[in-house]
Amino acid sequence: MKRVLKILLIITLLYIAAIPILLVGSSNTRICRGISVDIRDSSEYHFVTRKQLLNLALANSGRILGKPIKDISISAIEGRITELRELKTAEVYSSIDGLIHIYADQRNPVLRIMPEGGGDFFIDGDGYIFRKRNLYTPRLHIIEGNVTITQQMLSGVSVLDTAVKNTVLKDVLKIIKYINKDDFWSAQIDQLYIDGNNEIDLIPRTGSQTVHLGTAENFERKLSNLQAFYDKVLPSVGWNKYSVINLEFKDQIVCKKR
Repeated sequence: MKRVLKILLIITLLYIAAIPILLVGSSNTRICRGISVDIRDSSEYHFVTRKQLLNLALANSGRILGKPIKDISISAIEGRITELRELKTAEVYSSIDGLIHIYADQRNPVLRIMPEGGGDFFIDGDGYIFRKRNLYTPRLHIIEGNVTITQQMLSGVSVLDTAVKNTVLKDVLKIIKYINKDDFWSAQIDQLYIDGNNEIDLIPRTGSQTVHLGTAENFERKLSNLQAFYDKVLPSVGWNKYSVINLEFKDQIVCKKR
């Protein structure tokens, strides 16, 4: 009985040792029978499409269906797809069943940027900027005015990177993250505007006034003072009494009548 068990154990070990060799041999003869595309959050964001990724996969490759997997440059396909700034990550690999898999993780935009010099961009929570390329526009806060988008930013360097010179976009991103986490401010603030002095104006959804925030310094306290002003003053004097509400001075709110 012990001899039989020993023989079975040896056979099992030999089989396990042979598996990698068999897989290598089969990988050299596998034929591509299709491309599987998986786009994360495809129902929420539409920055890239399945057709777009398939076109990139086939570019410079000709027809790959029916072609041996070993003759298909998986790394070249992945390289073309990862050039899309709309993607946070992208991965291309083949499976033992002959499929080439494309996985794409889209960036999560938090702000739309429309500089006065032209252009239309999105920025995600990590500070990466990418162009608005199609008609799809998620509902986001918009920043306009004196905003500069450099080639360095468009090449994939985050505005939060130390290599990027001081930019108001760092401050705006911090403010937007704060606003988006607060139900009141997320519903109240519609747009942001950067003036010629790199100071920030907030454009509320309610009322027709401009809220001058000034610099981003102590913006949390400034917004807290503004909320108190909204709660205690504007209901009695009217939401349209003032054209400008100025928060730039420490613990003061200076208003300009319409």
